[in-house]
Amino acid sequence: MSPSRPRVLVVDDEQNIRRSLEMILQGAGFEVFGAASGEDALARLQKKDLHAVFLDVNLPGIDGLEVLRRIRETDSALPVVMISGHATIERAVEATRLGAFDFVEKPFSRERILLLARNATEHARLRRENADLRADGEPEEILGESAAVRRLREQIDQVAPTDARVMLRGESGTGKELVARRLHRLSARAAGPFVKVNCAAIPEELIEAELFGAVKGAYTGADADREGRFAAADGGTLLLDEIGDMSLRAQVKVLRVLQEGEFEPVGSTQPRRVDVRVITATHRDLEERVRAGSFREDLLFRLNVIPIEVPPLREREGDVELLVDHFLAAEAKRHDRRAPTLTPAARVRLRAYPWPGNVRELRNVVERLVILFAGREVGVDDLPAEIRGVVARGPEPGTASDAGGTAPYASLPLREAKERFERDLIEAALQRHSGNVTRAAADLGLERTHLHKRMKALGIAKPGA
Repeated sequence: MSPSRPRVLVVDDEQNIRRSLEMILQGAGFEVFGAASGEDALARLQKKDLHAVFLDVNLPGIDGLEVLRRIRETDSALPVVMISGHATIERAVEATRLGAFDFVEKPFSRERILLLARNATEHARLRRENADLRADGEPEEILGESAAVRRLREQIDQVAPTDARVMLRGESGTGKELVARRLHRLSARAAGPFVKVNCAAIPEELIEAELFGAVKGAYTGADADREGRFAAADGGTLLLDEIGDMSLRAQVKVLRVLQEGEFEPVGSTQPRRVDVRVITATHRDLEERVRAGSFREDLLFRLNVIPIEVPPLREREGDVELLVDHFLAAEAKRHDRRAPTLTPAARVRLRAYPWPGNVRELRNVVERLVILFAGREVGVDDLPAEIRGVVARGPEPGTASDAGGTAPYASLPLREAKERFERDLIEAALQRHSGNVTRAAADLGLERTHLHKRMKALGIAKPGA
């Protein structure tokens, strides 16, 4: 059997029930293992290679609730569906309290079993993806000691324990997902799933099925029931990233979930209730999108309960060097290489560069340096061209200009020096592209609308104005 197939353990002392479940699940592509007792189940569970468990409540010897309790002691993420022919309300409540994924009574239908199996294994897959992301060098904490980052952490810590909806705003690459993960981790939902959806990466015709799931036959290619991200996030947190790119049709259904706590999968008329905290993130001007008719104003009001601005890297005074050192160590470990060392002059350039792509761009640059210059010294000439040139007119450590003050920004107050530097950078990009704002924005790694805002703030006339 292929190791890529979802693996399910069926635990029931009745052989005919066990065999019936095995046939249903195997026919749908699952790899199935059987156990006739709690003791057998616990022995099989020691291999820790399962994606879901169907567990009878009434078992000889160690009963199902005790097996569930022991599973939760060693694996908090494994979905366990409890099954029983004569379950009491008290037992169902106890199973839920112990962390059962769901509860099904005998006799059960094939459709119900397959829906539970698919929902449970998808839930397990998402939990593993989240764990892999955390293990892949992604920092758990929001790094930085600047005033801007300290304010951000204070806001998160204040809001996280509540169930309030949060809208994260900020430029691309600033770390909005990291903020969302901290909000989840510090909330009462921390033991539940954290599920992310990038609304900009999913085609408009598929976004509804991705969010709300779909029943078999709902559309071409839907050969089985499919669980959506809202259902997968039940009891936890759902991050709707790039919410400004969501279609109007999907916005209507999201609004219903927020208002009523329920939705209907695509192709179904049966509502499903969920308990999900929704966090949204965007780098777009949603108020402008409302005026343009591409974003619902009532949805914006529902989502924007607690707005949090995630600052761009250029406003995080002193954080660049801290992040550089962190990513040098992290990328060296990830690629199994020795971290390079940076000359003082190279560090000056990295600090002075405005990082239009923010922390994401910084990490990419550091990763490139680790791969190309492992265990070596990195000087100014080894840096990417766009970074090499940013302070070519300014001082380098140990040079006459460093001591004597011929740098164009050296005698200016910090804020004025930053603004003049940013103005020079934008004007140079506009000049390179003959005044074409769209191309200049792409060159700088900015959205066109954001470049227009910065031009206006810095007093840079629009080309041709």
